[in-house]
Amino acid sequence: MGPLVVSMVAIQKGRESKLSRIGVRDSKLLTPRRREYLYDEICSLAEDVGIYKVSEEEINRAMAAGMSLNELEAFHFARLIDSCRASPERVFLDSPDVVPERFGIRVSLFSKLPLTVDGAKRGKGAMGDEEQKLIKVVSEHKADVLYPVVSCASIVAKVTRDGALQKLRDRLDMDIGSGYPSDRKTIDAIKANLHDRKFGQYMRERWKTLKNIRQSKIDDFFR
Repeated sequence: MGPLVVSMVAIQKGRESKLSRIGVRDSKLLTPRRREYLYDEICSLAEDVGIYKVSEEEINRAMAAGMSLNELEAFHFARLIDSCRASPERVFLDSPDVVPERFGIRVSLFSKLPLTVDGAKRGKGAMGDEEQKLIKVVSEHKADVLYPVVSCASIVAKVTRDGALQKLRDRLDMDIGSGYPSDRKTIDAIKANLHDRKFGQYMRERWKTLKNIRQSKIDDFFR
């Protein structure tokens, strides 16, 4: 439940060392209070910070049209890169794809900037370095653990999503947990409000978790 939040943080090379000193690391390893503190610190250190909240409605429409979640993320990653005011020389991506280079290529195809993906082959017709300076893209699993600047982006995204979920709890006037499929509170809330239209507008309709819940409800009915 709730939006998918993607974020971008751009930082000058000379300021990278400061990220580790202030305690930046993967957002999942930090307490909510620590993330909120670091959010403000990151915004003050960064050249640019970009955030996009992909609504449940947008996710549902895209997946209904045959677009995968990885493609949707790649599209919005590219949007954030294109809107960056800092003119990046290198881009690091936390890849959700099992083949990280493939995710990097997707982002580069969606982007209007001249991106080249580390580890990916370039075709003969690709524009050469002498014609246009290419921006190198590093697409890896667990990049939010490996690179402090990606940890920054994960912190920004997590704080933003946590805020959106709190607003959603207030709007629905119920405890829906974290909104993630691994959360028992979220699953119980969905099961109890499966046919509530107001509640339903905040669910990701094509999620496998939701399909399983609906199937279990049918099974219960016929027992």
